[in-house]
Amino acid sequence: MSEALIGFAVMLGLTFLRLPIAFSMGLVGFAGFAYIVNTHAALSMIGSVAYETGMSYTLSIVPLFILMGNLVTRAGLSNELYRASYAFLGHRKGGLAMATILACGGFSSICGSSLATAATMSKVAMPSMRKYGYSDALATGAIAAGGTLGILIPPSVVLVIYGILAEQNIGKLFIAGILPGLLAVVCYLGAVALSVRLDPKAGPPGDPMPWRERFAALGQVWAVLLLFFIVIGGIYGGIFTPTEAAGIGAGGSLVFLVMRKGLDWRLLRHILVDSAVTTGMIFTILIGALIFANFINMTGMPGELTTYAEQFRETPILVILAILVIYVALGCVLESMSMILLTVPMFYPLVAHLGYDLIWFGIIVVVVTEISMITPPVGLNVFVLRSVLPEVPTRTVFRGVMPFIGADVVRLAILVAFPAITLYLTQFVK
Repeated sequence: MSEALIGFAVMLGLTFLRLPIAFSMGLVGFAGFAYIVNTHAALSMIGSVAYETGMSYTLSIVPLFILMGNLVTRAGLSNELYRASYAFLGHRKGGLAMATILACGGFSSICGSSLATAATMSKVAMPSMRKYGYSDALATGAIAAGGTLGILIPPSVVLVIYGILAEQNIGKLFIAGILPGLLAVVCYLGAVALSVRLDPKAGPPGDPMPWRERFAALGQVWAVLLLFFIVIGGIYGGIFTPTEAAGIGAGGSLVFLVMRKGLDWRLLRHILVDSAVTTGMIFTILIGALIFANFINMTGMPGELTTYAEQFRETPILVILAILVIYVALGCVLESMSMILLTVPMFYPLVAHLGYDLIWFGIIVVVVTEISMITPPVGLNVFVLRSVLPEVPTRTVFRGVMPFIGADVVRLAILVAFPAITLYLTQFVK
């Protein structure tokens, strides 16, 4: 176990020295494996991991959902979602921030990327909130927090990766993410309401819309609803597998893009290249994490943790709380995908040994990593907003997300205390 702890320390040290996390994990994993076994075995392990990961049929779902998200973003569906949300909530105090949260939730359901959701909605929602005098803190906080919904509300690339690592049904993970995702939206709306109650000037009401315009705006989101129900409904109904659903979703997104923008080959090429770059980045991190996981397994650390956890058999919730504390700490220095890939291979056998449902644990892990997307000092969604809105200071954005971090903690406590919320819909999926 000492070798594993040294490996973790070296890997984090290399990360702090700005070596990309994929190469940090891969390098330490290779060196550690070579130290425990031999160099020839380590080289063979690297080749095997890279080949099997690249040729995995199950992992083909990742580039398809990434492509689907990029096509949807370029099709401009985010504008219709925001307009529909604004039509019903914009006239309330904090209503534009609430509309942003709802639009982020809807966009997340077809995009699956937190960073893409935050970047897109900052361009869509920020001008309106500035027009009505919203504080930069509340406006950027709502966008950054709403963006985190992208990794929970299905389809979600992070849930796909967790399902593969923990050997769980991806369709059940998608279905299990729906109610926690809706709970997240409700908690975030509550955070907005509390913020404007404490500071009414932070979110003044906008102009009310006539009911005719409201229903007209609602009718414009049919494309989003149709795409969501085709993808998730098809999985839920057992019509097709998650991988097939990803292909159908990407194809449907392409149809909507052509309907709205026409057949622009330059735009399509840009989307394909961007999707390929993102996919390559994720696969590189995944390969590095698997190499590191093989080293950790060779040290015997997972088995020792399981043995150690036996003394908590009567109070296994203490182990879960300890794992959550570790995730919160790691979230201050690592982004969500790296955290999932680094820790899940080590933690899921321990959680399964304690008798917990791994579908439930997957949702809990994703919720914790969502928090890491907006917590200092990393907070990737915060830095995405800083790149799109360079005039807003980083400290302002972090101040704005604090009420939403509180809402996330409340949601996490509810999901840990009541696993039935997460698992309720999974009983209807084979």
